[in-house]
Amino acid sequence: MKIAIIGAGKMGSWLAEMLADGNDIAVYDTDSARTKAVRGAKALHGVADLGGFKPGMLINAVSLQNTVTAFESALPHLPKDCIIADVASVKGAIPEYYRNAGFRFVSVHPMFGPTFADMAALREENAVIIKESDREGAALFRNLFERLGIRIFEYTFEEHDRMMAYSLTTPFAASLVFAACMENTAVPGATFARHRKIARGLLSEDDHLLAEILFNPYSLTQLEKITSRLEFLKHIIKGKDHEEAKRFFDKLRENVG
Repeated sequence: MKIAIIGAGKMGSWLAEMLADGNDIAVYDTDSARTKAVRGAKALHGVADLGGFKPGMLINAVSLQNTVTAFESALPHLPKDCIIADVASVKGAIPEYYRNAGFRFVSVHPMFGPTFADMAALREENAVIIKESDREGAALFRNLFERLGIRIFEYTFEEHDRMMAYSLTTPFAASLVFAACMENTAVPGATFARHRKIARGLLSEDDHLLAEILFNPYSLTQLEKITSRLEFLKHIIKGKDHEEAKRFFDKLRENVG
């Protein structure tokens, strides 16, 4: 298949390299140096070049806040039978855009961001394929994920964003609060150092990405759950209640498995 990828950041470049075996890949990024750095792919100099390439699939791997805008720029240059795809971590307005675009689409979420994952060894990592996706488009990603040993989950658009509020907002909020409470004079123990490493990795991400994940409409529910658990922990500490603390710790052990 001819596959065009717009956005040659870490995820876009990785997808280009992984899909190059058996497919004809072309890549475009507003940063021409990024485009040229992608191995095994044809470099496009602008979205208008999509017209000459005539892709069977367009994968949109630009930053989250620019996803819809990038689609709007690219679609006038695509064949009508082209499948359009996104890899966004929060779907937000994307489903509505797809409903109005008039193209077949596939929506996925590789849940192994380049900051933390070993992109060369992804076995046991997770990915989501949205249930409303076109079958042919979904099959391409399913084959890729299965080949790499990645666990696949299927959710609707709404189920995905609800799940992301749980699986992304919760650890993001924990790391951000940890970072907000850090003092440079602290002497880090082993646990502190591990948390600091996670917080540094998270804060190396793009600000817009962090904000959009936190702005997920389902995030506030998760944050309210976090604050309620913190209030309960404060209650235990104030009362120095060892029996309540043990019940609390036992419940936490059960939660984490």
